[in-house]
Amino acid sequence: MLDYFKMRERGSDLKTELLAGFTTFLTMMYIVPVNSFIMSDAGMPMPALVTATALVTIIATLFNGLWSNTPVAMSVGMGLNAYFTYGLVLGMKLPWQTALGVVFISGAVFVILSFTRFREWVMLSIPMDLRRAISAGIGAFLAFIGLKNLGIVVSNKETYVELGNLHDPAVLLGIFGILLTLTLYIYRIKGAFILSVVITSVVGWIAGMGELPESLFSMPASIAPIAFHLDILSALSLSLVPVILTFLITDMFDSIGTLTGVGERAGLFREKEDKDRSLQKTLEADALATATGALLGVSTTTAFIESASGVEEGGRTGLTAIFTALFFISTLFMLPFFKAIPEPAIYPVLIVVGMLMFAELGKLDFSSMDMATIAAVFLTVMLMPLTFSITTGLSAGFVVYTILKILSAKISELNIGIYAIAALSLLVFILHRGA
Repeated sequence: MLDYFKMRERGSDLKTELLAGFTTFLTMMYIVPVNSFIMSDAGMPMPALVTATALVTIIATLFNGLWSNTPVAMSVGMGLNAYFTYGLVLGMKLPWQTALGVVFISGAVFVILSFTRFREWVMLSIPMDLRRAISAGIGAFLAFIGLKNLGIVVSNKETYVELGNLHDPAVLLGIFGILLTLTLYIYRIKGAFILSVVITSVVGWIAGMGELPESLFSMPASIAPIAFHLDILSALSLSLVPVILTFLITDMFDSIGTLTGVGERAGLFREKEDKDRSLQKTLEADALATATGALLGVSTTTAFIESASGVEEGGRTGLTAIFTALFFISTLFMLPFFKAIPEPAIYPVLIVVGMLMFAELGKLDFSSMDMATIAAVFLTVMLMPLTFSITTGLSAGFVVYTILKILSAKISELNIGIYAIAALSLLVFILHRGA
């Protein structure tokens, strides 16, 4: 059985894979409480979300380890989970059941496309600069949500937003959490995010913000309140086509970007012969995980860049992912601790993740860009947080990019993929009705 994982061929062994799996678990364990907090703002019960998030992580990561034999862990993606709650449910006033329907449809389409060459076609069609702008825009969106929920940024009738009350203990705790998370990350502390959540929570409890958990462990909560409650029929409307497209494209970019980074470190996904299907199989697992997650009651599932931490420890095979999944079983029983975490201990993680995604802008060379690309990048990044919509930012970028390329007589730089996405993006503005 162990021969299936090709450990010797990839220069690894069982002990190394176990340590790598535990390292990956520590670095991404934060997703269970953070995702549960975010999605509970959509009106979904947090106990069920904790169980569902843990289950999806276990199932998706375990399946990927067995199916693709790669050291890649999967869970609910940061960015689209925030868009699910704050963009679709709170922003567009969609019932969370309909929003789950959107996630399922995007996942089902991704499953179908994962078995075709459409993925390669889309990735080749969209310029790298726009792909990086989408990642940076989502980062700005995440950071804005975190700053808003911490009270660091508040609304103002005259100036729209302003600095919050820095004398508020909850705001000060949030600022402490941000600085702590960044410090731990700078020093490459394993499990920096979850360690930050724990330390900030302890400080919050000492300061009287929240109550200590009566116990650390309990039996898992039922997922019955959210599992299989998705409303697919309501999601099948013309007005939601751009939203479905946003989830689909963002998930694909997320996955490709993550797998490229992890693959470079692990020496994977480099073979171009047909016999090496590890990348294709990992994408297939990713797509199936998203559809499964929507059935269980959570947002889009994707490959996690934290998998790179396990790779750095020597993980090279699917056993790393399998061990990660097994360690995540423990999170099923940690509901009392997760429920007791003060909110100011959660949102610093959101802000720091947003910073890391925003750093994609550093890879852009603005001096070599034409005005069409500069305008598209600018609007994509700015409109996501300012309109509280990933769809609006993404759509504006593609529409403006296409129009300006045509007007500047650079039609040869466009392709059918750009035209198709731009046409669908127009629906966002054609179907939009102001508040």
